[in-house]
Amino acid sequence: MATPVVTKTAWKLQEIVAHASNVSSLVLGKASGRLLATGGDDCRVNLWSINKPNCIMSLTGHTSPVESVRLNTPEELIVAGSQSGSIRVWDLEAAKILRTLMGHKANICSLDFHPYGEFVASGSQDTNIKLWDIRRKGCVFRYRGHSQAVRCLRFSPDGKWLASAADDHTVKLWDLTAGKMMSEFPGHTGPVNVVEFHPNEYLLASGSSDRTIRFWDLEKFQVVSCIEGEPGPVRSVLFNPDGCCLYSGCQDSLRVYGWEPERCFDVVLVNWGKVADLAICNDQLIGVAFSQSNVSSYVVDLTRVTRTGTVSQDPEQDNHLLAQLPPNPTAPLRRIYERPSTTCSKPQRVKHNSESERRSPSSEDDRDERESRAEIQNAEDYNEIFQPKNSISRTPPRRSDPFPAPPEDDIATAKEATKLSPAMDVQFPMPNLDAPPGSPVVTSTPTPKAEPAIIPATRNEPIGLKASDFLPAVKVSQQAELVDEDAMSQIRKGHDTMCVVLTSRHKNLDTVRAVWTTGDIKTSVDSAVAINDLSVVVDLLNIVNQKASLWKLDLCTTVLPQIEKLLQSKYESYVQTGCTSLKLILQRFLPLITDILAAPPSVGVDISREERLHKCRLCYKQLKSISGFVKSKSGLSGRHGSAFRELHLLMASLD
Repeated sequence: MATPVVTKTAWKLQEIVAHASNVSSLVLGKASGRLLATGGDDCRVNLWSINKPNCIMSLTGHTSPVESVRLNTPEELIVAGSQSGSIRVWDLEAAKILRTLMGHKANICSLDFHPYGEFVASGSQDTNIKLWDIRRKGCVFRYRGHSQAVRCLRFSPDGKWLASAADDHTVKLWDLTAGKMMSEFPGHTGPVNVVEFHPNEYLLASGSSDRTIRFWDLEKFQVVSCIEGEPGPVRSVLFNPDGCCLYSGCQDSLRVYGWEPERCFDVVLVNWGKVADLAICNDQLIGVAFSQSNVSSYVVDLTRVTRTGTVSQDPEQDNHLLAQLPPNPTAPLRRIYERPSTTCSKPQRVKHNSESERRSPSSEDDRDERESRAEIQNAEDYNEIFQPKNSISRTPPRRSDPFPAPPEDDIATAKEATKLSPAMDVQFPMPNLDAPPGSPVVTSTPTPKAEPAIIPATRNEPIGLKASDFLPAVKVSQQAELVDEDAMSQIRKGHDTMCVVLTSRHKNLDTVRAVWTTGDIKTSVDSAVAINDLSVVVDLLNIVNQKASLWKLDLCTTVLPQIEKLLQSKYESYVQTGCTSLKLILQRFLPLITDILAAPPSVGVDISREERLHKCRLCYKQLKSISGFVKSKSGLSGRHGSAFRELHLLMASLD
């Protein structure tokens, strides 16, 4: 009988390079759990389908980094707020800009769509909260009360209330129909990062940088319970769709909480770092996190997570020793939200303090909207998601299959492979120490394992060495006493060659270091290149890459040909160093190179300008040569593919 495959509870789904520069914000579509929107320092909003490598659509129009993004419930509209305080709304089905909203005096920190009406709420660094009517392009309300930046906004499920969380350590609840604050919830001792309404009851959860989660009763306006001892600042929380528990995205873990009484049902270890947003679909929780220009997505199988009725005594243990809690008969029954069957009525208007709070369409707005574009990067995925053939059937939303879980053994093996110390990484080509023909080969599978095309920087054994070299086969019992001597002979094999390689490399590095101590970086790099040993170049670039100010234009002309060789190397560590160096050059010098080459010729003789122009031409020619190879490798999977795709985005202006 075949052994059943045991799958993991949580696993990493994919990692993508989302922008040419750093990612500053992202959001998951809550209805499908499959749509991801990212905002970046490159002033773009990009849309992705989870578990697909290519961007579906890229939205332009903002002129400063995008600080906040939000999708509406049907995932047909997206709103993005920028560092300058401007807000833009796009229609994803029509692939065009819908509205440009101006009024905030500082960067936009938070956004949310009204669940029924065509309204958007925005919170800013200027401490103001504004409610916008998308149809009329105007500000309906301005709410004042916070003293610091408003970090999170959430509409209640019935659309009557708005909850706000801010850096002033408070949570406030606003009545949209009356246009005033209903209640303030103090108690947190640090900035409040996130608030979330219970899907059914009059209950609100808030998470703070003080590592606590508080639950608030929205009838009595008092705290229900407080969960303390989170492993880090709370940035993302989400109620289960049936309201039985609350999920908290912590540092490298997912925690499942109850609130009456406060208790932890379960803890799932997920190596997602600082998770930014959560969504639930098909009994799977999707979490996304970003670091610099990369975005990673993770999946947790909720069918294997304890969500109610028990408490974990020691959640860090894998076996989750659980003890049964008796039900709490005194737990109060709160009111249930009354959701309207149609779109909600427009909120009552109040008197504005200034006419500038309401803007009518102007020529400036029209110009902004003409300059905003929706670039469809992947027409097939776009048509599948936003232009379905049977568009009337979008409600209820289309069901998608759950993401398959990988076998537990495969992930365990991968984790073991990453436990080696970086010091074990050999940064130069190893000599061929293969056993002589005819020597036995011991492998874990019947077929021999071929040498990989890319030699990983972290590995279990040195490339070129085989276990059979140290375990000679004994064919007859009389030869048993020779086993130790044969083993020592095999161990010493190639030792002299290795010593020669290491001695030569040490001598070369001493030569480069002697020039480096004079302070002439360019000459030291020239000497490393002249040695004609890529391992020395890699060691030197690893030092230069740590301080970007060491890079100069004349240094680029020397290093770029070496980078091209490193990118084509079979050693992963060489490729990583080459990618890092090329990224620094592109970020620091590509705009300068293109500007100098595009400038009109000067009048008269300018020796320094001619030299600079000559260096720019050399760099441009070398970058063009490298760009073709980078483009061909951008389709790879894993860390290599991610690095090459990022470089390909940075080199787009060369095409």
